[in-house]
Amino acid sequence: MTEQTTAAPDALAAPDAGAGDTAVPAVPAPKDRRRLRAVLRWTAAALVFGVAGAGTAYGIARAERTDVPGLSTKGDGRWAYPVLARPTPPPGAALPFAADNPDGIHYAGLTQLLLPAPQGSAPDKGLKLEKDSAVTVDTFLEEYEPSARDKMRGQFDLNGLRQIAARGWTTPDGTRTRIYLLRFHASGFADTFKGCGTDMELNGVKQVVTDEVWNKAKAEQVSPAVEGLKALEEAVPFGDEQTRVGCVESGDVRAVILQTRKGGALAVPLHQAVILQDQLLQ
Repeated sequence: MTEQTTAAPDALAAPDAGAGDTAVPAVPAPKDRRRLRAVLRWTAAALVFGVAGAGTAYGIARAERTDVPGLSTKGDGRWAYPVLARPTPPPGAALPFAADNPDGIHYAGLTQLLLPAPQGSAPDKGLKLEKDSAVTVDTFLEEYEPSARDKMRGQFDLNGLRQIAARGWTTPDGTRTRIYLLRFHASGFADTFKGCGTDMELNGVKQVVTDEVWNKAKAEQVSPAVEGLKALEEAVPFGDEQTRVGCVESGDVRAVILQTRKGGALAVPLHQAVILQDQLLQ
């Protein structure tokens, strides 16, 4: 697909589509640890994987593409997404992780927080969407092994799951992407969600392991390590197709990103989706 620079949330204007620059927000003096964590992982993600963006009120520090490890050429496998814009919360509602919202509650509509589909992709007609991109708990649980569903459903009932929204698409190379956002009553309830990790029981997947490329990049580029973001992959050997998984933790919301592709799923599109989805939730 033709590459396009993708702007981060709160961008005031789209950057030059061929520039390939990486914008990294300067780290402010945070008012709480949650805010520091959010800024650190946004900054680290941009540095590590070169997803271009525009800064917020904290300011912008630009880096040439050739200065970013692993992204010295244009054909790096990233997808071309629309310019992202962080949704505006309802009047009077605080932004996530603001001084008056330390728990990271998202007041914007859940559909507005979903990463949009990249250019050239087709909607996933197999994804069972209700009104406003909502999905039922049963639809979400179809991604997991039948033996795991009853336990997860019971945990959702006990632990304050409010709603789930989803978006799915297929790109010309055959990669199928599904993104699920799960909103809980508070971050403490969201912390009980264990459905995105190496012990997750995905339907048709024998074993999920840590994406070592992702972890190595994080370790080399930032200290302390970025929290709340994970990249996982189906262990080799796999069947006809491979699954990659992205996990995002952000206040009262948890994101589960699934990408499958015949012959093997590529790492870069998954990494990119994790980073951009995280930015929309900050």
